Order: sequence, then C-alpha cells, then structure tokens
Amino acid sequence: MTNWVGRTATEIAAAVREKRATPREVVAEHLARIERLDGRVGAFRVVRAEAALAEADEVAARGDLGELPLAGVPVAIKDNLAVRGETMRVGSAATPETPATEDHVTVARLRAAGAVVVGLTNVPELCVFGTSEGVHGTARNPWDTSRTAGGSSGGSAAAVAAGLVPVALGNDGMGSLRIPAANCGLVTIKPGPGVVPAGTSTWFGMSENGPLTTTVEDARLLLSVLADTEVVRKDPSAAHRVAVSLRSPIAGVAVTKPYTTAVREAAELLMKAGHRVRRADPPYPLSLSLTSLAHWTAGTAVDAESLDRRLLTRRTRVHAAVGRRFVNTVQSGEARQALRRRLEPFFDEYDVLLTPALARRSPQAAAWHERGWLRNVLANTNYSPLTPPWNLTGWPAMSVPFGTLPSGAPCAVQLVGLPGSEADLLAVAEQLEERHPWQRTAPLE
Repeated sequence: MTNWVGRTATEIAAAVREKRATPREVVAEHLARIERLDGRVGAFRVVRAEAALAEADEVAARGDLGELPLAGVPVAIKDNLAVRGETMRVGSAATPETPATEDHVTVARLRAAGAVVVGLTNVPELCVFGTSEGVHGTARNPWDTSRTAGGSSGGSAAAVAAGLVPVALGNDGMGSLRIPAANCGLVTIKPGPGVVPAGTSTWFGMSENGPLTTTVEDARLLLSVLADTEVVRKDPSAAHRVAVSLRSPIAGVAVTKPYTTAVREAAELLMKAGHRVRRADPPYPLSLSLTSLAHWTAGTAVDAESLDRRLLTRRTRVHAAVGRRFVNTVQSGEARQALRRRLEPFFDEYDVLLTPALARRSPQAAAWHERGWLRNVLANTNYSPLTPPWNLTGWPAMSVPFGTLPSGAPCAVQLVGLPGSEADLLAVAEQLEERHPWQRTAPLE
C-alpha cells in the first residue's frame, strides 16, 4: 500500500482525483501519524479525527472530485480562524468556548477545493509572540524539539514540518508565517493586501492569511485556492533586479553568520540563474523599532479589549497596556504611509529584495507565557527583526528554506517585493528550490 505521509499536497490531490488513493486512506494515515508523534511536537490544540474521516468520505462522494485542486488533502488550521463546529481559543483562557457556526472564508475555500480539516493548531495567546506556547500547549520545532517552532503560526508550521499534514493555513501580522516557516524549514508567502481574505483580527490591516508548505509548488497551489484565482507560473528565464541586504532593519540587532551565509549563497545561485544581483540596503529609518512596537502592541490592545483581562497571561496584559497608548496614533496610518514613501524609491531600482529570514536560531521551547513582558519582547526582537517592516508596508514577503544551522536545523532566506509581485517571488523561490533542494520534513523517526 502506498504511504501518503510525506507526499506533497499536489501529489496527494492528483492521486485522489485519479482514484489511485481515497480521501479516507490519506486522512487516516495522517491521523495515525498525529497520534504517534504530536505528543513530542505539540502542533495541535484540537484533532478532529472522527469528523475528518467523515468529511473525507464526503469529499470522495463529490461529483466534482476529478476537478478538485486539493482533493483529499489533509490541512491544519491556525487557531485564530473559525472552523465550523469548533471553538476558536486563540491560545487563551480568556476567549469564549462557543463553537463557530461558520467557517472563515479561507477555511471554506480550502474545503470547497476538496481539503479535509484534521485539526486546529497551537498559537501563543492572541497570536502576539514569536514563540507558540500557552495554556493549550507548546509547539516545538520538529527538527530540534528543544527549540520553539516559532510563532504565532507555530503549531501550523510544526504540523507540516513533522509530516502530520502536507500543508497548513496560518497568518502573518508581524512575521507570524515567516518566523515559524524559517525555523521549521518550510515555504510560506505573506501576500499583499486584498489577495487573500483577511482574518477577524488584522492588526490595522497588517495581518494576512497564507499557506505553510514544503514546496514552492504547493505554496502556489494553496495561494491560488485561498485567493480564489490562479497564481500564474512566471517565465523562469525572466531576469529580475535583486537587491541583497544583510542588514537588520532594527538598529542594534546583529544577524548571525549562518543567516548571512545563506543569503550570500542564495545570491550567488540567483546570479548564476541570470538575475541582476547587487548588494544594497533599504533605507530603513531609525524610528522603525518604535513604529514596530507601537503597531505590535496596539493590535494586541484592540484584540484584548473585550476579554476578561484577569484570564490573560501577564505578558499579554502588559503588551495590551503598552499598546493602549498607541491605538489612536496607529489608527491614523501616518507612520505606515511614511515608511512606504521612504522605501518605495528603493523598489523602483529593484524587483526583489533578498534578506536573511531571521537573525538567529529560535529560542528554547519553554514556558515563555509565564515569563516577563520585557524578556519576551527582547527575545522576539533579537531573533526576528527582519519580518515586521513588510507588514507595516503591506508588501508581499516569503520565507524560503536555504542551508542549515550548526545544529542541523534549517536556515532560511526572505524574499520581498512590491504589491502584486507574489508570482515573481514564487518564481525566484522556485529557482532556489531547484538549484538547492531541501529536505521536506524533519526526521522524527
């Protein structure tokens, strides 16, 4: 019997459409792996074993099975997006336990395309931090379970990297797709505004929903489903003007050697592929750290407003309290507009910006939700200073695996472009993948 664990969504869907596999057997194999391994990984808050098998049978009975782009593909959903019949806890004890009556539109689109939702994944409380732990569990990096998977889409990334599902849905308000993807050796894309329907909490329009996958092909497939329009495959021979920057956007935060080495090697590959590659740093303003902090905390303040603060963890309460003083300023949008105006001329000269995805490896998997606010903020800022600028501008950005850390865990680079450049970023990522293949899932067994 064929084993479908470890196969891509593209491969699974093709097999189901061609009747070489059934949705039930594909889902059952992944559920068995979840039962066997998730105790070590902590990817899921809820596993919908019985419901997922029933939904797999419903997919098999569909008259349009042969046309479904995600026929029978198991997916995991980040626990801040509504799944019909399930509670949405967003990593907190303060959120209501009332089951959702409708799917979020992105979940509905995945299901309409033939995907089967096998569970909801762990996140930090209110999806605030770049480590995923809290009252509902701790998401660990399958490549090194002593380390966090990252956040806030940490459980979704851990699920894919561990082979518990081939693909997952997450979102990114300050790096929450790209951080865990970089930690766990996955491909992700944060699309620009309006490409994919956003969630219920958008952090003033900075947060976008997107895929977590093991291949660029799967990332393009899921983005097409989520956007409800085909993301075309660009001509691979087309040359792009690529800027290469090793500089941290946040003053005082250094990027460690494994990540700078990965960028240099990726730049060399792109140069050999025919792109015009040049070292150039975007003109990040010195005020970027304050702008980032203001938006990060203000988004939390708005999300926490209707909740019982006594049930929130201390770090979340402090984060929201700091953010309340920034809400009015952030809502004006002036700081984001100023940042866009400052950075747009740079992208008149370059089509793609190549940077490290992170500054250093992820923190230890620990009870960060029980630690102080400042300690959490410093840990997050020191390892992930490179993602927030592109939420503030609203421009698409990807994390792509490239190389390894001394520990053997994956390293990664980031690709950034102007609005509408999602297909171009995917094309560049695909060239990196072809010329520097990576291992898809962690060797847990």
